[in-house]
Amino acid sequence: MKDYFVYIVECADGSFYTGITTNVKRRILEHNYSFKSAKYTRSRRPVRLVYSSLIGTRSDASKEEARIKKLSRLQKLDIIKEYNKSL
Repeated sequence: MKDYFVYIVECADGSFYTGITTNVKRRILEHNYSFKSAKYTRSRRPVRLVYSSLIGTRSDASKEEARIKKLSRLQKLDIIKEYNKSL
């Protein structure tokens, strides 16, 4: 069984994109260089990883992704700030 991550990238225009993946490094490369990137990030390259969290199951990761997407920009900035403190 694969482990899933929830991640947030900051786009070149300052906006955030939230997604799930089993391999964060590969997914960031896809967002920046591949046609496999999300349509949203393709026109907002380059992106940089600002948050990632190991969640476990795909179901739990999808629920966490949905929860984060509903947050305001300020709330997302708080999550990112806490994440960076822990590095």
